[in-house]
Amino acid sequence: MQRPMLAIAAFVLAVWGGSVRAADEVVIGALYPMTGPNAQVGADAKAAMETGAEIVNGSHNIPMLLGKGGGLDRLGGAKVRLIFADHQGDPQKARAEAERLITQEHVVALIGSYQSATAATISQVADRYEVPYMSADNSSPSLNQRGLKWFFRTSPHDIMFTQAMFDFFRDIGAKTGRKVQSVVLFHEDTIFGTDSANAQRQMAEAAGIKVAADIRYRGNSPSLSAEVQQIKAADGDVIMPSSYTSDAILLMRGLHDVGYTPRAIMAQSAGFAEQALIDAVGPLVEGVMSRSAFALDAAKARPAIPAVNALYRARNNKDLNDNTGREITALMVLADAINRAGSTDPEKLRAALVATDVPGDQTIMPWKGVKFDATGQNIAATPVIQQIKDGKYHTIYPFDVAVQDAMWNVGK
Repeated sequence: MQRPMLAIAAFVLAVWGGSVRAADEVVIGALYPMTGPNAQVGADAKAAMETGAEIVNGSHNIPMLLGKGGGLDRLGGAKVRLIFADHQGDPQKARAEAERLITQEHVVALIGSYQSATAATISQVADRYEVPYMSADNSSPSLNQRGLKWFFRTSPHDIMFTQAMFDFFRDIGAKTGRKVQSVVLFHEDTIFGTDSANAQRQMAEAAGIKVAADIRYRGNSPSLSAEVQQIKAADGDVIMPSSYTSDAILLMRGLHDVGYTPRAIMAQSAGFAEQALIDAVGPLVEGVMSRSAFALDAAKARPAIPAVNALYRARNNKDLNDNTGREITALMVLADAINRAGSTDPEKLRAALVATDVPGDQTIMPWKGVKFDATGQNIAATPVIQQIKDGKYHTIYPFDVAVQDAMWNVGK
């Protein structure tokens, strides 16, 4: 469909610029919610992606993948250029913007996109045009189970994340004698919340933990007061929310307003990884736990973290978090694959992505590494559990990488 046009364009570039200078720039399309209720997430993602491009394009000595900078050496020092598109959190807008980036901006790859519902449509477009889509921060487990050839995800998905949660419940119960007997599932109604809740329900049943309530709500609701009353009535040991930022804020305020203090909250990241939540509700979020793909406090094992965080902070006046850490990592892995391909030819780029095998210590993530299976999923992504104390997240699990003991009120 678009392959003949792309091939002609690549041929013209090669003839005009010479084979060593395959391109002065490598253009990547990044799709995020730049307006609407998750606009701050989009702004943070933009800063993260720009930080990654700065590392690739500049001159550095950061101990990580492409950390020396200087551009993509196998493409004659070509620089990474990002074009951002606003999908507004709307899957159909995401579809249209993905197609525009491919057909009009001639990007060599797409990256994004925060909400899994938008990733579902973006990845379908990418497959149709045979352009790689790098899922940086979408966590729905179903995304890589649709037989797509051009889908790649560096981050763990929600089954992997949820397994880490239930492993923590088991191990903290054994360590303290305070076992989780019941959970309350609380999830928004798109693919993210639905897939997350399905995984949590199955793992709770397998662990012999009662699901005291399974509460589904409409995302971006103006009020969650009815749902909060349901949570209070269920009174489970642990509330397990799968919520974006505005809903997470409403949840925490709502629990406070009805005078209910949960024994524990274990979140599926998303809005619970955002500084905007801590800023909005302050001490109400103290003690909240979340799964995470990133650990800012893992600098001893991942020495690139301080330098990368400093670059990000200079650009966005805040520290890296679960979402932005994943976004930088995904861009660096994509840029490395383009560099190893030595070309922007789609088939060569896809082959380089398939062959990816990055050791964990070459990233800022507490993972074993980055290695994709046949579905495009990184099978070496190993999550951690973090907890908010004094307004910041600290790693509490696995115990061998924890920097603090968990505050654990279950079973008191």
